[in-house]
Amino acid sequence: MAKKKNAPVEVQALPEGYVPTLKKVYKEEIVPALMKQFSYTTVMQAPKLVKITINEGVGDATQDKKLVEEAAEELSMIAGQKAVITTSTKDVSNFKLRKGMPIGTKVTLRNVKMYEFLEKLIRVSLPRIRDFNGISEKMDGRGNYTLGLKEQIIFPEIDMDKNPKIHGMEITFVTTARTDEEAHALLKAFGLPFKKHNN
Repeated sequence: MAKKKNAPVEVQALPEGYVPTLKKVYKEEIVPALMKQFSYTTVMQAPKLVKITINEGVGDATQDKKLVEEAAEELSMIAGQKAVITTSTKDVSNFKLRKGMPIGTKVTLRNVKMYEFLEKLIRVSLPRIRDFNGISEKMDGRGNYTLGLKEQIIFPEIDMDKNPKIHGMEITFVTTARTDEEAHALLKAFGLPFKKHNN
């Protein structure tokens, strides 16, 4: 049977009242541990994860708009939420880029979708990277962290039989942490596998 073109991406709805595992872990385990580690006096001082933004650039999109539409569909499946297409904000003649041209796709996740994506990233996708030995510890100086991935095919939603075009992506974790040390402790407690240092 012929596949329908431009069929809308189905995003699975979660049951009402559903609480993600990592949200429970944050309240019951991570907050008490951070309070002890940083000597907070109230629960409100403990940093929290506010949102996760996923950006995917599509370099060949200037030649073929369909590529960015396919990337947006893939990202919607990966994130469990509809991704939007990003466009160029200025003309760049060297790259044959005109203002308003589609150049990538992005999605911003909060609350339930954010926790669900984080759990999948930690437990399923990162372990699928060949010769994986942890992620860089470099924060942005403002309590946020960006993880660069070379291939989107580490996510289980990507069907390798369809020979998907390889795209890199940047995943940014935005927290309320006042320092990089607090943000690092928060993300490590969630299970992000930072590289171990040999002392």
